[in-house]
Amino acid sequence: MESLRKDLSPIRMRNYGRILQDVVAYASTMEDEAQRKAMIVYLAQCMRQKNLVWNKDQESGFNRVKADIEKLSDGALSCDFPEFDQIMQQMAMQRRKKK
Repeated sequence: MESLRKDLSPIRMRNYGRILQDVVAYASTMEDEAQRKAMIVYLAQCMRQKNLVWNKDQESGFNRVKADIEKLSDGALSCDFPEFDQIMQQMAMQRRKKK
């Protein structure tokens, strides 16, 4: 992770911050598919929470998070696997129950 920190390029999406940008860069270098998928799910959860803080007026959908993950990773990460959709649907149902 330290080697990624030397790159002080501008923050691409301010609503997520540099840390998530660095984690996306790290996840895109992971070789183990199971760990990569787990990291993508974790990133999506964090990004959704950040979106809810920044965009209080509008619901932050998972389609936006999917697109942002792909954009931040320059296409290296993809959310197109069945477990991702299942976990995101469960999170959405939990959020609705809390309201």
